[in-house]
Amino acid sequence: MNRKPTHPGKIINEDYLLPLAISITEMAAILGVSRKTVSKKTNERGVITPDMALRLSSALDTSPELWLNLQKSYDLWEAEHASNAWRIVKPLSPKLLHASG
Repeated sequence: MNRKPTHPGKIINEDYLLPLAISITEMAAILGVSRKTVSKKTNERGVITPDMALRLSSALDTSPELWLNLQKSYDLWEAEHASNAWRIVKPLSPKLLHASG
């Protein structure tokens, strides 16, 4: 994956809050969380947890999977590009993979 995926918080901000003229404080009340929680996410510093995915899906008429998949894509890209340490891992040989059967 070459292009960095969009952080889900940016999508919340640009596709929902701004067009619908909903403030961070209002969104926090809608979601039943603190203003700080919503602010962190919309400023691309917080992560979308399963609980938050359920809250967002209820409020925005989407699926929780949408939010979790966006977060997963973002996290995987970050991990892949943060370090090359994982590249030293070599695949198990087919012989070892099938030895347990």
